Amino acid sequence: MTTLQPSYEPGSFESDLYVKWESQGLFRPQGNGEAYTVLLPPPNVTGTLHMGHAFQHTLMDTLVRYHRMRGYRTLWQMGTDHAGIATEMVVSRNLAIAGQGETRESLGRDAFIAKVWEWKGQSGDTIERQMRRLGASGDWSRSVFTMDPMASDAVIEAFVRLHEKGLIYRGQRLVNWDPVLKTAISDLEVVSEEEDGSLWSIRYDVVDPQAGEPDHVIVATTRPETLLGDTAVMVHPEDERYTGLIGKRVRVPLIGREVPVIADDYVDREFGTGVVKVTPAHDFNDNAVGQRHNLPVINILTDTAHIIDTLDEIPSAYRGLDRFAARKLMVEDLESAGALIETKPHKLQVPRGDRSGQVIEPYLTDQWFVKMDELGRRGLEIVEKGDVRFVPSNWVSTYRHWLENIQDWTISRQLWWGHRIPAWYDEQGRVFVGRNEAEVRETNGLSDSVALRQEADVLETWFSSAMFPFSTQGWPNAELMSARGFDSNLPTSVLVTGFDIIFFWVARMIMMTDELVGQVPFKDVYITGLVRDKDGKKMSKSKGNVLDPLDIIDGISADALVAKRTSGLLKPTDAPKIEKATRKEFPQGIAPHGADALRLTMASLAGPGRDVKFDMGRAEGYKNFCNKLWNATRFVLMNTEGMTVDLSVPHVPETDAERWILSELSRTSTEVAEHFAAYRFDLLAQSVYDFAWTTFCDWFLELTKPALADAQSSAAVSTRKTLLIVLDALLRLLHPLIPFVTEQLWQAVAPRLGLQGSLMTQSYPQATDVSAYAGATADVEWLRAVVSSLRRVRSELNVSPGKQVNLLIGSPSASDTARLAKFDAAIRFLNKIESIRVLAAGTDAPPAAAAVVGDMSLLVPLEGLVDLDAERARLDKELKRISVEITKCESKLASDTFVANAPAAVVEQERQRLVDWRAQFEGLSATRAKL
Repeated sequence: MTTLQPSYEPGSFESDLYVKWESQGLFRPQGNGEAYTVLLPPPNVTGTLHMGHAFQHTLMDTLVRYHRMRGYRTLWQMGTDHAGIATEMVVSRNLAIAGQGETRESLGRDAFIAKVWEWKGQSGDTIERQMRRLGASGDWSRSVFTMDPMASDAVIEAFVRLHEKGLIYRGQRLVNWDPVLKTAISDLEVVSEEEDGSLWSIRYDVVDPQAGEPDHVIVATTRPETLLGDTAVMVHPEDERYTGLIGKRVRVPLIGREVPVIADDYVDREFGTGVVKVTPAHDFNDNAVGQRHNLPVINILTDTAHIIDTLDEIPSAYRGLDRFAARKLMVEDLESAGALIETKPHKLQVPRGDRSGQVIEPYLTDQWFVKMDELGRRGLEIVEKGDVRFVPSNWVSTYRHWLENIQDWTISRQLWWGHRIPAWYDEQGRVFVGRNEAEVRETNGLSDSVALRQEADVLETWFSSAMFPFSTQGWPNAELMSARGFDSNLPTSVLVTGFDIIFFWVARMIMMTDELVGQVPFKDVYITGLVRDKDGKKMSKSKGNVLDPLDIIDGISADALVAKRTSGLLKPTDAPKIEKATRKEFPQGIAPHGADALRLTMASLAGPGRDVKFDMGRAEGYKNFCNKLWNATRFVLMNTEGMTVDLSVPHVPETDAERWILSELSRTSTEVAEHFAAYRFDLLAQSVYDFAWTTFCDWFLELTKPALADAQSSAAVSTRKTLLIVLDALLRLLHPLIPFVTEQLWQAVAPRLGLQGSLMTQSYPQATDVSAYAGATADVEWLRAVVSSLRRVRSELNVSPGKQVNLLIGSPSASDTARLAKFDAAIRFLNKIESIRVLAAGTDAPPAAAAVVGDMSLLVPLEGLVDLDAERARLDKELKRISVEITKCESKLASDTFVANAPAAVVEQERQRLVDWRAQFEGLSATRAKL
């Protein structure tokens, strides 16, 4: 039996509990129930747990624990992603820090990949260890790394099958090129932000102008260095200023190349001079124009964004220069040559790589692509038909917009870490695709004497991630599929992920799973918002407002927090400002809150909106909640010492308080089930919080005290049983949200109910038929209203808690009179009432503090208690408050829109509220008149 410490100290038991859960295999699929499967969005192997992870992982774990307790055969499929670009950056940086002269290039491909695997073995499991600290109950024994053999086989198989169907092809096209990482990246990995730049107006001379014709045009550009690759200038066909020049030729300054003047609707006549240069090799829009007009495509950059040295037209002074150095020199030379007409400041959208932060270049290379037109059509159809449901549903429009404008997907990356593309080239440059070189030779009749070299590029990370729903379940190996439960685990039940990767991952999983497996990858997609700081600002290292979930769980000193926030800044000069803000917000650092308080905070914030504002004050409040739950359990254990309840014998409660709490338990169970089904974690957290804090701790424990006062009575015995039964149910209700404290408390409660094992394998509370308790529930709600009203009066009168007072009852109904008799002892006990007397009809009451419950007045004589002037002021304040509530109700009910559109029950509830407020106003007004 677990013995509870006097105080709630989560650090003393959370980690130990997790070790027990995992060692006992409790996270693995159990039983023969209906499958419930959740995919973990595989975090980068380079990563550490951040607030976004903590948010999403809390929601996933809550769903998994709930369905496990509901009897489902539950699998939370864990995994990590090899994160090609990010991992190469980390390992390359580690090599530089080591200072031994080793680089990616000096090591060579095989040795560098060996270094990556070595690093992965040392620190690649960090985030999984951190997830355990949060309480993630995933099946770690089945965790899949996207470079594991099983996952790699699936990726290769997918590539080959898609290639065989003509859906994968190789071609030369413009791609987004990161000149630092020296790889193509997708549109989704490009971040464009407005920056200050310049707009240069440059003179292009007309070749052999006729008399009366302009001898030059002025071209406006934000990238003058690209004129080295110009193959045309362009005007709008309806621009009367230039119609006579269409078909003429102009001379590109500095290099003398003659290019045509073409007309195209693409030109914005209002931009610059209305004449634009066309550089098909270095601009996506220009490339499209070039294809329409059959223009030459001239590349002027290397893969590091330096000017090439292989084009004779380019002056030697520019060859080998970085693009921005070339720009500076060329602008000077244009000015010297009299070709620079004007330079003016200009705001422009600058594309930067989200990993390197470098300006991205449109770059012409040979890449591998997936054709997306038909896949995109199917991906859209699947969601439009409802085979995959988005929650909240408004995200469907975002998904639809992207798929309706989808481009072919660039899947090759110029990296070494990743799945190497299964394609081989012979000496003539012919390409052969197969699962391995042996298959390529056999399929294509190539003898061992034919030299083959494998494609150097790897597949982008999102390609392998798109296979995650089925690569983790053994596909395409039939034996592995059977062993891992492929048929029952696909489609998965729900995907919990952020809106920022709907395109990166969600859409691609839908399309790839449909194409390769003929299934949808998941039935529901629950889209979360982003976790921001308490002021709604995005958490970022540069802002110095990042919170580490583990620091909230385990605590951190102010000095350590400052050191963490100010180390590794891109702008070290920001450190003093960040330190000042941090010490102001956290002068004592962050106290340990435990995993449960953080989890409950996250769940409570998970409304249907996009952004989540994280406030440490809420985490502190939920730590207090866990502490209250701890103390309530100690109260129950103290009052049930030596008792064992036989749950096989139906329990028949004796008191109204018991019947009321069992009714409230059933109602809460119904609410909770509805909130789980709707993915309303915020309402779920509120429901169980209210039941635990207000209904159970604040009221039921108080209402049990009169019965428990006579320890030998049958009412006391019945009440003690109900305390244990309801506490057990409460801990079950809370467990998916706050697993650690509920498990620790349940282990102390379970022996008294004849239960054993772990709380996570117990059944989840379900609603029961409590219609027979309706009368008792109404009676107790009346008692609560009376007790609350009297407590408010005592508080406002500032009467000490231990002081006995007298109570006068005015205008009780027959039901009030019956309830007064029934609950006489409880009212006296709970409100420190010395005497209760019903005023005879027509009898004037002495000056008294008043409250009203229905039509009944509760009067506490003021003589000897308070200053009458103070009581008059109190009543005036209360009447003013009630008057405001009456006005609110009247305004609502006067609104035709409200009456017509609100549910009938809501309208009726509002009418009843108005009746109640008016009754209170009348009763208090009468009392005020007497004073």
